[in-house]
Amino acid sequence: MLSKKTKYAIKALVALGKNVENPPMQIVRLAEQEMIPRKFLEQILLDLRNAGYLYSKKGAGGGYSLNKNAADIYLADILRITDGPIAMVPCASLKFYRKCDECHDEKTCGIRKTFIDVRDATLQVLSRTSVADVIARENTDDLLV
Repeated sequence: MLSKKTKYAIKALVALGKNVENPPMQIVRLAEQEMIPRKFLEQILLDLRNAGYLYSKKGAGGGYSLNKNAADIYLADILRITDGPIAMVPCASLKFYRKCDECHDEKTCGIRKTFIDVRDATLQVLSRTSVADVIARENTDDLLV
């Protein structure tokens, strides 16, 4: 399941992506508009800024804005910044690989092979879905349930 931290990060990026023609957005306004606890949002925005996705301006007229085009910010990257590995088991992770303690042989492990397939399917969607894509989907009726 998607963590609140990741969901809030995506919500904040979407809001900032819609705000590109306006002055930087203040944390208080962003938190209220997206219904995100302010202190939690501050940490999330700091992580995204440190990763190069956001620009922050201090003082009067200050706030946050995107440092990259919304079309160049992919959900897979955001998930890794906020939650770490995308894979559900450490031995299936591409960027955060760790051998499972209880595993006897990774080459024959059916669990690992299954979750590599899950990771690959998830990455296929998240690696090609940008913040701009999420914004565009807000105005469509293509909800799959």
